[in-house]
Amino acid sequence: MRTCLSTRIFSRTYTSPVIKDADGTEDFGDYSIILPEEPFVWGVSHIKSRSVPQQIARPVYAQPNALRQSEVSSETKTTEVYRGDGRIVLGSGEESRLRRAAKLASKVRDFAGTLVKPGVTTNAIDAAVHDFIIAHNAYPSPLLYSGFPRSCCTSVNNVVSHGIPDGRPLQNGDIINIDITVFLDGYHGDTSQTFLVGDVDHLGQHLVHATNDALEAGIRACGPGRPFKGIGQAIHDLTRKSPYSVCSAFAGHGIGTVFHRPPWIYHTLNEEPGTMLPGHCFTIEPCLVQGSNAAVWIFPDGWTASTENCARSAQAEHMVFITDTGADVLTR
Repeated sequence: MRTCLSTRIFSRTYTSPVIKDADGTEDFGDYSIILPEEPFVWGVSHIKSRSVPQQIARPVYAQPNALRQSEVSSETKTTEVYRGDGRIVLGSGEESRLRRAAKLASKVRDFAGTLVKPGVTTNAIDAAVHDFIIAHNAYPSPLLYSGFPRSCCTSVNNVVSHGIPDGRPLQNGDIINIDITVFLDGYHGDTSQTFLVGDVDHLGQHLVHATNDALEAGIRACGPGRPFKGIGQAIHDLTRKSPYSVCSAFAGHGIGTVFHRPPWIYHTLNEEPGTMLPGHCFTIEPCLVQGSNAAVWIFPDGWTASTENCARSAQAEHMVFITDTGADVLTR
């Protein structure tokens, strides 16, 4: 972390760094490092959130009687109330609403991908995503969740997750994960993808492809009667001999009427108990990091998580719904 911070810049060209470890030499390629702008500003209270029309149904944490954003800091975490195991009755109206929310999330994700090009700011992407979600009579779930000030997360290059959209223009050669969640008819839909900005070097392209492969490996481990820990095992088996490590700081989660709830889905080897049953719905969202160090540090904003050594990271996410006979990916 000290090495990363000692550069004291917002971004710069990261030209083939050589990191020596027990495995030899690692080359992370050419890209810009994302660092907190100086002077540091702590928290997110200085960031004005976008407005949402009153007629749009909101999740509990964004209700008018909740704390105003100015009273919420990144240290004030949303506590979501959930009951039971979260399973949804197959063939019910609940399942239909869940599927509609997931379908909209995938539609928003694909729309966001069309906006990715050099010169476009992540703040402009967030504004367009916000308007697109509102136009579909839905609420952007990240907005005001534990005080998060934007409507989607945009994580560029060495940012692993929870990047806050800002005024930095995307640069040729960047990779950017856009994490989308919508709240529609009482249900959340959640998905993300890492997109290439212009001409990305082969190391960056390979990282993104490998991340999607890891997601698909996790999905193949799903089905009724199968253990939740098998998802992490499948991703481990695929990546253990690769030039990447899997970040253990972020997990998948159950989803439905609540944004985050059990079952918790770990992407590394784990002993998490539990078996997938029909009606379970959860996300799988592995973050792969170049090299052998997947540790992260958090920017002063309290949200943005960067790799410690500024290696690039990519993430991909889908919602998986367990049926009587298999597993449906709701956000294809």
